[in-house]
Amino acid sequence: MLMGNLDPMSNEVRTRREFLEFIGRGTLVVSSLPLLNACETVSKAVTPEPFKALSPTKSDSLSLVNGLKYDIIARWGDPLRADLKFGTNNDYLVFFSANEQGTDGILWVNHEYLAPALVSGRVKGKAPTKAQAIEEMKTVGGSLIRIRKSPEGQWSLVQGDKYNRRLDAFTEIPFAGGVAVEGKTTAMGTMGNCAGGFTPWGTVLTAEENFQLFYGRSVFEDGKKKHIGSQYGWEKHFDNPPEHYGWIVEVDPMTGSAKKHTSIGRYAQECATILPLEDGRVVAYSGDDAENECLYKFIADKPGSLDTGTLYVADIGAGKWISLKYEDQPILQKHFKNQVEVLVRCREAAKLVGGTPLDRPEDIEIDPVTGAVLVTVTNNKPKGNFYGSILKIEEKGGKGDSLEFKASTFISGGPDTGFACPDNMAFDRAGNLWLTCDISEEALGKGPYSSFVSNGLFYIPMSGPHSGKVFQVASGPVDSELSGPFFSPDGETLFLSVQHPGENSKSRNELTSNWPEGNGAIPRSSVVAITGPLLKNLQSGTKVDPIFDVPLLKL
Repeated sequence: MLMGNLDPMSNEVRTRREFLEFIGRGTLVVSSLPLLNACETVSKAVTPEPFKALSPTKSDSLSLVNGLKYDIIARWGDPLRADLKFGTNNDYLVFFSANEQGTDGILWVNHEYLAPALVSGRVKGKAPTKAQAIEEMKTVGGSLIRIRKSPEGQWSLVQGDKYNRRLDAFTEIPFAGGVAVEGKTTAMGTMGNCAGGFTPWGTVLTAEENFQLFYGRSVFEDGKKKHIGSQYGWEKHFDNPPEHYGWIVEVDPMTGSAKKHTSIGRYAQECATILPLEDGRVVAYSGDDAENECLYKFIADKPGSLDTGTLYVADIGAGKWISLKYEDQPILQKHFKNQVEVLVRCREAAKLVGGTPLDRPEDIEIDPVTGAVLVTVTNNKPKGNFYGSILKIEEKGGKGDSLEFKASTFISGGPDTGFACPDNMAFDRAGNLWLTCDISEEALGKGPYSSFVSNGLFYIPMSGPHSGKVFQVASGPVDSELSGPFFSPDGETLFLSVQHPGENSKSRNELTSNWPEGNGAIPRSSVVAITGPLLKNLQSGTKVDPIFDVPLLKL
């Protein structure tokens, strides 16, 4: 369970009226609700559900509820231009429209990690040859791809377009502000790119998560640094310091130029969700996706920039954001040499000042109606929390730069609610919440997850008689997770990543999935565009204003 003085809900959802009051939306729907003592029974009797929810399926397909369809935009290995190819294990997505209609633009795509057995053909646990390492290193990072919607409503990749670009493990990326990390002001490559965010000035923020996979990690014992080897073994051929990874990377979608922000700290970065302040500065929220790690907030010093500012860690029990500034904390001065070292070893620093260990804080979204900050807290199996929950942070006075907040559990996962291990979120134009989940492929359908046979996409209405009820919209192929949901400007397209289908495959000849091509083909992570009348119907009526719009590009 969550650490701290919370009053979490049980695994049973509150009554609809209690849920509405809890999330602060009761006034939106009170007039449509029946009398208090019969609200559940009457509302179910007189109000049809928005659609028949999908049942989880073991099918090796992307299954959708009636009223929705999908087109594949790009799949691992698709040619972009020249010798550039689309990467593997796509995750976070953000669409930058190039016209008012939202039918043409640039899509940023994260490529998180890889399955060596499928990418380079090497046996699990065996060190890579240099050629295999190079092949693998070209599949991670991120892609910028030009996409268009046809008059018939189909989205597709514009192959050969000059805006198609790749950032991978070979891309030289400077540290913002000329900061030196391990004696260098640039890092070779970006990888572990999980979720992310975007800025009011039109850039992408991509989060480097499980950095230990690629070049290992550093640990300190008796004041001495020790290197722990990586899972992929790339350090055998490329001697890059682990400290160069685990940062928020800012990318210009027009040019592909990038920089790594040390200011936001180094940990298993899950996202970087931006909240603009009235004076033009921004706040960036991020979670450390590991068991018993923390939630962070960065407050920028200057408008239009993340280069400098103050990083804070959340003390959930006290409802306070604690500064991680070297000058503010004597305990940090005792254990570290300077601010850069604090940021590089952010996990240690956060615990020293009193940050609350959480159950894998992942994606973060801001409710466009209430302003509450929602955090997916995926699970913590050693502590018996198998299903996870969504944490709700309410900043004092509704101000993003406040240093006080109230924390509570928004909704809990489990068989009763119908979802487990929440991961990525998105709000649609009607203010409804969309959620993807990430149960590990080894655990699907087993033990506490016996009723969860696949990972899916879920719809949670946030107003009306069905508020708080969870409806499954999609079920992923074998071994996959669905991730990175992102809406087009008109809300009529939901871009979605189908990540790591067939990840349990032992080799290219022993496959657990053949999605999307079928017929014995190697499985390929892909980005899809989901459209259909149901998506439009679910967002009919009153539209809500987003926290801020994705800036329009001028291509």
